[in-house]
Amino acid sequence: MKMKKWLILLCMSMQIMAAEELTVVAVGEAELEREEMYFNLNIVGGLSTKNAQLGREIFDLLVRDFSFYRSLFSINKSEGILINKKSGYLVNLKITPSKKGVTFIDVGIECNDNQKNKLVFSEKQDVSEGNLRTLGHSVADSIFQIIVGKKSIFDSFIVFVSDIETRDRNFPIKELYRMDFDGFGKKRLTFHRGTVISPEISKDNRYVLYSLLKNEVTKDRRVNLYMLDLLTNKTSLISSRKGINSGAVFMPDGKHIALTLSHTDNAEIYALNLESGNLRKITNHFAIDVDPSISKDGTQMAFLSSRPGEAHIYTLDPRSVEKDVTRVSFVGKFNATPRFSPDGKKIAFASWLDERFDIFRIDANRKNLVRLTKDFGSNEDPTWSSDSQFIAFSSQRVITTSKAVHNIYIMTEEGNIIGPITNNFGMSISPRWSN
Repeated sequence: MKMKKWLILLCMSMQIMAAEELTVVAVGEAELEREEMYFNLNIVGGLSTKNAQLGREIFDLLVRDFSFYRSLFSINKSEGILINKKSGYLVNLKITPSKKGVTFIDVGIECNDNQKNKLVFSEKQDVSEGNLRTLGHSVADSIFQIIVGKKSIFDSFIVFVSDIETRDRNFPIKELYRMDFDGFGKKRLTFHRGTVISPEISKDNRYVLYSLLKNEVTKDRRVNLYMLDLLTNKTSLISSRKGINSGAVFMPDGKHIALTLSHTDNAEIYALNLESGNLRKITNHFAIDVDPSISKDGTQMAFLSSRPGEAHIYTLDPRSVEKDVTRVSFVGKFNATPRFSPDGKKIAFASWLDERFDIFRIDANRKNLVRLTKDFGSNEDPTWSSDSQFIAFSSQRVITTSKAVHNIYIMTEEGNIIGPITNNFGMSISPRWSN
């Protein structure tokens, strides 16, 4: 029973206790020469006030998207001004009435390479309230790829858990939600009226794994594992073995998942074949092993283990049992939620230090430990953007002795805080970024 309580607390990211005295200072972003980006909005007469506002919304979306990459771009914006620059890029938006009707606007978008005096992007779209965000992010990504040569985060999304539907604190309701990477377009995904924990998105962004602790008071309050199809909105029960079925992540082949099971009375990490249901042990130790994260090439798995007496980060080769087990973290008394970056080069994790959780980053080869958050509330649940340039995380701020707020923030991989992407949306925790 003691072990089960420990596991439930761990899986739900409950704060633990105490810390060693250790100070690791976050590094700042290197001073790189940034590309000048000029954005100009031109609204042609004849538009209704509402449609003119639509034009400003898509303009603001483009500016906001590029502002996330503050280490790459210096942002300049104007309205109705003729811009003549010899360097950087100029993005012009021309908003005119649409032939499709009064609920649409015609948006002409051009991007010019000022140094080469060359038009590098041109597109016209009929935009309405319904497709504004999708089209805007898509256009921003197309321009970004032309300039930078790789995909951006603009088309990505984040799933997270919120208790905004809770009415009685004795019966918490924590459901799964989805939002665009910038915090807009929030949508509820589950309706269990229980406690959803530990979401994880598949490599093709179609499926979400999550565990559920139901509110019904029963003798066996097991934590079951489910999978949600984001295309059909159908939910499937994946594992309901005795005890904990949690912390699941997709393995690179898409046919297996790694998850924590405690049906043998000791928490171990297994590989589960989604088609056959066959299990294969990855860890085999008397200590508690939970919360796996698999590297892109499938050769390394980071996980949380109580082998040293408290919860710390280890890695191993998940293709066999207990192969090449190596301790990674030596910071803080407790660690939580290790996450490999998509490029497989780094691991982000939370550590209890200075009486709070903070986010750290370390190279996969166990070198270059960096503290990313400090004096910024209590910070947990790091999740990487698909380009490994950003980290979203949940942050708790204590307001009074009886009140605290949990919001999701984004920072660069160097620890520079960009800002919150949730606000007044209940306790928002456990973010997971799409691939």
